[in-house]
Amino acid sequence: MTDADNLAQRRWFVLVGVRLAGVAGALLGLILIARAHDLGPKILGTAIVLSAMAMIAIVPRSLAHRWRSPDA
Repeated sequence: MTDADNLAQRRWFVLVGVRLAGVAGALLGLILIARAHDLGPKILGTAIVLSAMAMIAIVPRSLAHRWRSPDA
């Protein structure tokens, strides 16, 4: 593999890792919401789920934009 291929592979793994971390955070928030009996932890769980969903949507797209190859 060339250096460009290795770099592309590492970046792809980073994008997938960010998405998986966001999914894990959303699942953590859902578990917190499901097990909470008081309002405070439910609000915290909802905030975690919303921030994880934003992370899933925004971070990989911004990284891909930053890493995009310049037009030749």
